[in-house]
Amino acid sequence: METLETVVDSAIEAHLAARTEARHASYLELLRIPSISTLSEHAPDCRRAAEWIAAELTRIGFDHVEVSPTGGHPIVYADWLHAAGAPTVLVYCHYDVQPVDPIELWETAPFEPFIRDGRVVGRGSADDKGQLHMHLQAWDALVAVRGGLPVNVKVVFEGEEESSSANLERWLQDNRARLGCDAVVISDTGFFEGNRPAMNVGLRGLLYTQIDVVGPSTDVHSGGYGGLVENPANALAQIIASLKNRKGVVQVPGFYDDVVKLTAAERQDIAAMAFDEEAMKELCGVPVLVGEAGYEPLERLGYRPTLDVNGIWGGFMGEGSKTIIPGHAHAKVSCRLVPNQDPARIFGLLERYVAEVSPPGVRVTVRNLGMGKPVVTDPTGPFAKAALDAIEATFGAKPLLSRGGGSIPVAEMFDTLLGRSPVMLGFSNPDDHAHAPNEFMRLDNYETGIRTLVRYWDAVAEVRG
Repeated sequence: METLETVVDSAIEAHLAARTEARHASYLELLRIPSISTLSEHAPDCRRAAEWIAAELTRIGFDHVEVSPTGGHPIVYADWLHAAGAPTVLVYCHYDVQPVDPIELWETAPFEPFIRDGRVVGRGSADDKGQLHMHLQAWDALVAVRGGLPVNVKVVFEGEEESSSANLERWLQDNRARLGCDAVVISDTGFFEGNRPAMNVGLRGLLYTQIDVVGPSTDVHSGGYGGLVENPANALAQIIASLKNRKGVVQVPGFYDDVVKLTAAERQDIAAMAFDEEAMKELCGVPVLVGEAGYEPLERLGYRPTLDVNGIWGGFMGEGSKTIIPGHAHAKVSCRLVPNQDPARIFGLLERYVAEVSPPGVRVTVRNLGMGKPVVTDPTGPFAKAALDAIEATFGAKPLLSRGGGSIPVAEMFDTLLGRSPVMLGFSNPDDHAHAPNEFMRLDNYETGIRTLVRYWDAVAEVRG
C-alpha cells in the first residue's frame, strides 16, 4: 500500500505531518461555532463563522477577502490570482449547518466536537465545514511550502445552503463580473456505500412547497360542529393520500413527462456500484426499502424523481384529549427532480392537482418555498478527469461515478450563470449522519482528502485550452 509520501511530494507531506495537531484543533474550533442558518437567533453565529473563515483565508495569503453582505447570512469571497497562464477555478462550500434536534440523541453537545476512534464528531463535521476546512488546509500547505498555488482560485463560501440558498442567486448575479473562471469545484458530496471512493456526476433538483388548508375561522367543538363543517386535518390527509399510490408512483398528472430514460452507460455505472440492500436497511433502521415500483434502489435514489411529506401539523397535539375540529392544517411537501424536469413547471402541476383533489368546505393554497434545477456533469472533461485521477491516486481505488439523491441549488446556478457544470469533488463518508444526531467525518477521509486536493490543484495546473 502506498505511503502518504508517495501521494504528495515529501515537502508537502512533512508540512502536513508537522501540523497535524494544530490542524485538528483548527477543525474543532470551526465546528464549535453554531452557524445554524435556519434559526434567526444564530444569525450572529453565522457571521462569526464567516469572519473566522475570512481570517483564515487572509492568513493563508488570499487577496480581496470579503465577508460580503446579502439579504441574509454573508458570503465569504476571496481570490488568489497569481498563477500566470494557469486555469482559474472557483471553489464553493458552505459554512452553515442544520439544526441539531433531537439533541438528546447526541453523544455530546452538538457544538462540543471531539475526535475519537477515527471519527470527528460534531454538527458540520461532514456537511460541510469539514470539507471547507480541507480546502483551507490544502491551500495552506501549498502556500507555506511553495510560496503560492499552482492555479488561480476564487472562493465562494456560502452561509445559507441549509436554508435553500435564498440570497445566493442574486449575489452571484450582482458579482458575476468577478466570478469568471474555467471551472467550478463544489465540495459538498461524498463517497459511496461502504466508504468506497466515488465522484458525484449528477444531483437531483428540488421543489419545496407548503400546503395550507383552512376551514372554520377558529378551532370549533367537534361535538357541536362535527358533521357540519369540513375538518382541515381530514382534508389535508385526503390531499396527501392522493399524491402517491400504493406502488410509490406520484399521481400528479404530467409529473413524469420530462424524465429522461437511463442510458446504457448510466446503467453500467449503477451496476458497478453493487448496492447492499441489507446494509442500507440496517443503516436506516427499517425492515424494508420502498419506493417507486419497477426500479432498483440506486435508480430510485439518483435517477428517478420523488415526492415526500417532510412535515405535517395542525389541531391539538398536547397531552391528553381535546375534542376540536381544527381551524387549519399544514404540510411541507418536497420533490426531488431529475434532468429535464423544470421545478417551476412541476410546481404548477402540483398546485393544480391539489386544487382538483381538495374537498369542498376548506380553502387550500400551495406555496413555493424554494427550488433548484437538476445538474449533470460530464466525467470525461479535463477538470473532472483530474479529480478522478487525484482520488484514485490518494485513496487507492478507481472512483465510482454516482448520482446524488440530494440537491445543491448552487450547482444549477453556476451552470446557468457562469456556463460551468461543476466538478463535485467531495469526501464525506456515506454513514456520516449528516442532518442527524452524531454527525461525523472519518478522520481518514479528512486527511486523505487534503492530500487529494493538493494533487488535484497540481493536475489542474496542467490543463490547457
